[in-house]
Amino acid sequence: MATAELDGRVIALFQMTPPFPLNMIFTDEQHMDSAIDSLAEYLLSNEIELPSIISLKPWAERFADSWTAKTGQSSKVIMDQGLYRLDNVNETLEKSSGKYRLAEDSDSALLEEWYVGFIGDTNMPEATPDQAAEWVARAVELQEIVLWEDNGVPVACAKRARPTQNSITVSFVYTPPEFRRKGYARTLVADFSKELLNDYQFCMLYTDMMNPTSNKIHQEVGYRKIADSAQLEFEGKGYIMKSARERLAIN
Repeated sequence: MATAELDGRVIALFQMTPPFPLNMIFTDEQHMDSAIDSLAEYLLSNEIELPSIISLKPWAERFADSWTAKTGQSSKVIMDQGLYRLDNVNETLEKSSGKYRLAEDSDSALLEEWYVGFIGDTNMPEATPDQAAEWVARAVELQEIVLWEDNGVPVACAKRARPTQNSITVSFVYTPPEFRRKGYARTLVADFSKELLNDYQFCMLYTDMMNPTSNKIHQEVGYRKIADSAQLEFEGKGYIMKSARERLAIN
């Protein structure tokens, strides 16, 4: 974790836990370029590999332009997301049949399959079977995952994540292909979010902007988009990083 400061003020915050992307928050956009330059110089001088970044879309793109100019590495979008906020659930929403319940240990094998499917649908980094099992086991133990059942058959899931003093995030919203187009996920998100609002002021979630269905159903629930987020991956690692450092040394 690092900060960029100007005259004793924090103008940016950076955080990265390898192999996950670098997170960037700018509190002073007027001095964003100087903060980006300072970060890039630090990464290069300390030979810290940068696989990808995630931030508000315009911030991520601005950093990528600077990084490409300094290193020669190209960037590509691997996640183009909309950030949504919910304060009240749409009470007129048409519901699907079924009900939701907490996931249990006996659901773990099914949820591991769904987790792999969710990763594939959202273009997230692949997970090994052991990683999927560990992730599901932890989430089930913490009672974070809920399932929607229709006639006793699990047909969709969702998860609570990243609680703060005022908000909580709904994630891992997934319906396997054979149960889609029946409104299960929409109904689950609505009922689950309504329950979460009993303890939090508002709910948050991310959607894939390339998936119009996902964006549509969450807006029907009552979520409204407040920002665009993007994860950008940098290509041409290793030797390009070295040549960039050499160019900086020459300059």
